[in-house]
Amino acid sequence: MAKNVDEAMGDYIHRTERRVLYADTDSGGVVYYGNYLHFFEAGRTEILRANGASYRELEEKGYILPVVECHTRYKASARYDDLLVVETSVHDVRKMSCRFNHRVSRADDGQLLVKGYTLHAVVDLQGKLTRFPDYFLDKLSLIAGAGS
Repeated sequence: MAKNVDEAMGDYIHRTERRVLYADTDSGGVVYYGNYLHFFEAGRTEILRANGASYRELEEKGYILPVVECHTRYKASARYDDLLVVETSVHDVRKMSCRFNHRVSRADDGQLLVKGYTLHAVVDLQGKLTRFPDYFLDKLSLIAGAGS
């Protein structure tokens, strides 16, 4: 599995907007570095929702997708009240894992702030590594190949 954070986003990129809340910032008024993972999570949730692959439904069927690896590269700072664009794409869909690539930019000037990825395993409710259910694997594969 590729580990390069500079990997292309791919042809299908889902975009969602998120306003920086005061609670997202540190005492200097800039987004606290760890909070970008929350923005990545919002992007993952929305790309799945937009493509009929509800994470809630997956959990109700007894599966969860914990993050097993993540990487972020910080390019510039976001500040309180900035409107951000979170771009997300799906890559490396396998039977027991998948990767989401992310970019976060400021909406008003398009400046790239952060890029990174999260790698997810599939586990059952007891924490045992398992395979994606077929219906979900099919949806992820379609999302990953949507632009090709």
